Amino acid sequence: MEWYLYPLVIAAGFGCGFINTLAGSGSLISLPLLIFLGLPANVANGTNRVAILLQTVVAVDRFRRDKAVDLRRGLLLALPAIAGAVLGAQIAVNLNEDAMETVIGVLMVVMLGVVIVRPRRWLTGRPEMLGRRPGWLQVAVLFLIGIYGGFIQAGVGIFLLAGLVLVSGYELVGANAVKNLIVLAFTAFALVVFIINGQVAWLPGLVLAVGNMLGAWVAARLAVRRGATFVRWILIAVIVVSAVVLLDLLAAVRGLFG
Repeated sequence: MEWYLYPLVIAAGFGCGFINTLAGSGSLISLPLLIFLGLPANVANGTNRVAILLQTVVAVDRFRRDKAVDLRRGLLLALPAIAGAVLGAQIAVNLNEDAMETVIGVLMVVMLGVVIVRPRRWLTGRPEMLGRRPGWLQVAVLFLIGIYGGFIQAGVGIFLLAGLVLVSGYELVGANAVKNLIVLAFTAFALVVFIINGQVAWLPGLVLAVGNMLGAWVAARLAVRRGATFVRWILIAVIVVSAVVLLDLLAAVRGLFG
């Protein structure tokens, strides 16, 4: 990698880490960049996990210092996600990018409707659910999200937030902290799969990780200090942009008026 690309990769990593920590879909920045650097799509997908892993280490530590993360329950919820992620990472060896982007884009549009229509649920959560053991629905949802996260990563944070708020009862800041813990857990296992398959380029992955970690640190502090309303607006903005990118709506608009 040429020396002049290092600042670009670190800057992109900062944006990726910031967005991932507060919402998700930061990999829509990092994956195209890694491919631009000359990595095949499957290697870019594996390499991105290096930055995600280190980013979530920083984010979880920051949330822990601010006493905002439910470590015990978060690790319990991470177990089905880990199982799913290992399966998803195995599937990713033969990644069908076009079909997956369309599916993600449609899901983002659905998610946008859920976030806008039910704002209070995202801000207050359901505290009465947090004292219970995770039920079969939570386990199933996290397993499926884990498959997706192991498969492609981009957007998994948004789906995790939805699962943790709507199914597990967290409010948005608490869900963000647990989300980062779950992503840290399953990314560690998914990364092993990519390493075994020779799909990790360490130098760009570690350079990207520098930016990701900085972005995660800043975002975690903001989440705790600014609260759930701030995080919700960031989440809405990220979902809108992700849906536009993944469904290629801008290209469709240009086609209509070009």
